[in-house]
Amino acid sequence: MPADATAHIRIARPTKDVRAAERFWVLGLGLDVLYQHDADHVAGRLHSLLMIGWPRAGWHLELARHPTEPVEPRPTAEDLLVVYLEEPVPDALVERLAQHGGERVPALNPYWDTWGVTVRDPDGYLLVLCTRSWGGS
Repeated sequence: MPADATAHIRIARPTKDVRAAERFWVLGLGLDVLYQHDADHVAGRLHSLLMIGWPRAGWHLELARHPTEPVEPRPTAEDLLVVYLEEPVPDALVERLAQHGGERVPALNPYWDTWGVTVRDPDGYLLVLCTRSWGGS
């Protein structure tokens, strides 16, 4: 497969706590668990792993944790995962994300405060729920 618009993308990140990340992304945002395993319970596995996304999307998020040599997440204010909702951000969604470990925060770039809501996940990464649509440019 060529590296073009048909290629699937995996965004891989370390996590401090796989279960906390799962609560935020699955119960909070509504992503599906696409695959998971726990290093503590599966012989031969070196990492706890959680792959989440929407089943037919062209991307998924992988969150991994090594049980004996963990890599601490080091997000910056510009590490954003933006979801284009094409509608106002529902207050209930922001509340659900907060109930599952998220924290609404101001964005470094005021553009995102104008056009959406920024929520910090349990690992410190930023999720932007954008009211705009993605036009590809």
